[in-house]
Amino acid sequence: MTIIQLQYLIEVANCGSFSAASEHCFVTQPSLSMQIKSLEEELGVILLDRSKKPVIPTEAGAVVIAQAQETLKAYNTIRESVAELKGETAGKLRLGVIPTIAPYLLHKFIPDFVKRYPRVELEIREMVTGDIIEALRRDKIDAALVASGTCGEGILERDMFSDRFYAYISPANPLFERSNIRIEDIDMKDLILLSQGNCMRDQILELCQARRNTPAHYYFESGSLDTLMRIVDCTACMTIIPEMALEYIPAARKSQIKTLAKGATSRRIAIAVRRTYVKNSIINALESTILEKMQMELAAR
Repeated sequence: MTIIQLQYLIEVANCGSFSAASEHCFVTQPSLSMQIKSLEEELGVILLDRSKKPVIPTEAGAVVIAQAQETLKAYNTIRESVAELKGETAGKLRLGVIPTIAPYLLHKFIPDFVKRYPRVELEIREMVTGDIIEALRRDKIDAALVASGTCGEGILERDMFSDRFYAYISPANPLFERSNIRIEDIDMKDLILLSQGNCMRDQILELCQARRNTPAHYYFESGSLDTLMRIVDCTACMTIIPEMALEYIPAARKSQIKTLAKGATSRRIAIAVRRTYVKNSIINALESTILEKMQMELAAR
């Protein structure tokens, strides 16, 4: 039994197919299949039900996979703990990022991070908050960039900075002539939001409180803020956007950006990790790089 066999087994269970698992592991499918077959022969049990689509673990396979996950966690912890003791910032960081952060922040810090910490292997996935929570708990990612207060029990959030909310309003909307919008003046029938699963949708609905069930003129779901803004541009609707998106709005559309009146009209951006996570040096490096870039931006304004 080898570490690589356990890794392949877990990946097939996660992906639901040998072909997808082999692509994710950067190995040929025959090689991956052979390793898992050798593991089954050594243990004397069938670990995966290959007749099912997707492939699922057998009863014995589920037991072995649970133990394999703990074994791999312990294996990685040994290497990471030694690196910590040696003062090294090295290893793999599997990072999840929510869609309302990814297009506005990643490109700002990744070049500097990669240059400063060449021994860190950065693997990034864009994911909605619910998938991030599940991935953290199942050890499929190591950390995530999220809106603070959204991850729940067992996950540690390290707050970094505030990101204020703004209204983005169509010139055809009655509120367009105002420079400052009160939440209570927003007609929920005109408000289009992100699709379910995006935490920013929940935050905006929380701001609007009791009127969340008011039927809208448009039922439109999208995981993209840019798409919502394009819909606003061709209708009489409005949406809510984060401050980090403002610089990417064309100059001709800047007049459609309106401040929101006082209240809980912002979110906190945080790094989320499992409470048992040990790659503190990598997380510290990530946090310091992001904060440095944000501070430079503030100073330049």
